[in-house]
Amino acid sequence: MINEKILDLNKNGSAIRAMFEEGKIMIAKYGAENVYDYSLGNPSVEPPKEIREAYIDVLNEEKPSLVHGYMSNAGYEDVREAVAQHLNKNFGTAFSAKNIVMTVGAAGGLNVAFKTLLNPGDEVVTFAPFFGEYRNYVNNFDAKLVISQTDADTFMPNMETLASVITPKTKAMIINNPNNPTGVVYPESVIKEIAEVLVSKEKEYGTSIYLIADEPYRELAYDGVDVPYLTKYYHNTIVGYSYSKSLSLPGERIGYLVLPDCLDDAEEILPGVAVANRVLGFVNAPSITQRVIGRCLDASVDVEIYNRNRELLYTKLTEMGYTCIKPQGAFYLFLKSPIADDKEFVKNAKKYNLLMVAGSGFGGPGYVRIAYCVDYDMIVRSLSAFEKLAVEYGLKK
Repeated sequence: MINEKILDLNKNGSAIRAMFEEGKIMIAKYGAENVYDYSLGNPSVEPPKEIREAYIDVLNEEKPSLVHGYMSNAGYEDVREAVAQHLNKNFGTAFSAKNIVMTVGAAGGLNVAFKTLLNPGDEVVTFAPFFGEYRNYVNNFDAKLVISQTDADTFMPNMETLASVITPKTKAMIINNPNNPTGVVYPESVIKEIAEVLVSKEKEYGTSIYLIADEPYRELAYDGVDVPYLTKYYHNTIVGYSYSKSLSLPGERIGYLVLPDCLDDAEEILPGVAVANRVLGFVNAPSITQRVIGRCLDASVDVEIYNRNRELLYTKLTEMGYTCIKPQGAFYLFLKSPIADDKEFVKNAKKYNLLMVAGSGFGGPGYVRIAYCVDYDMIVRSLSAFEKLAVEYGLKK
């Protein structure tokens, strides 16, 4: 018999990926113009032109050994130094190459961090709703994901609830800001309160609790909202970053970890992360794309395209009677299901070729996630389907 964890994952696979695969079948049956797939957070905005130019320049200008060869497990030192200086410029930090490890996307980075930190039986706290893969990442290392519920409808953390779920076994806490699936951004005031709780619990239990900031959506914030940089607020912060969304490069699997010198046990964690990168089988982040990123740190996608989608979808859906908070970041609407069974609602929406993901998979039952990183024209075409669904559930007469 194969590994029991994999058997379980076979039976209970990703709802997002399952919906994505179903969407491909529906497109083949009904035509792409008649299927409205809001399931996967796959950026619709093209990468900046600098990316394509950098790939060409890297291949034409750099030595093959710097493009295709092995390097330090932590990544190319000059790229890591460039990333560090970019962060210092933007956030007033004081990092250098030694504080940066290039990773195979944010997912690879989180697994590397957990491999370095977690022992079997340790606990990792996160706020609900949360990215469902967190449970699998923590389970990879025989640790336990502990959920701290947020306030209903606002999805903002409750500090009393947070304090109540932290135990002597708590090794880490993971924060996704801006949040997938809600689009909520935790403001500075909330981050400060979280830091106070963690410091208090470290003192109470005599332990180290690492705050892991999962930040693939950092640049996708709207209406002038500021996304706090967590290393400035809590000493034991590790940042995981990905260029999947900020540069529309999800398939390239490129990101990094930030490991400040002030971490407890930094002298063991910093080299330990590089070792974890190797023994998990990543070995190093993709070489060509590291070279490209080093040339494109100031590039960005056009966030206004996502904002235009956000405004249209939020305005029209709320006019139809649907309920949701207006997201401040990322590219997701977390829509309240008109019935308690969000999975049934998602199933019924398929009658109108609408593909959404049940909130239950994110620890948010009673809601559905809509990924609006799609073509604007698809949103326009889908509105009649959303309207028919609203009428069916009595949201619109």
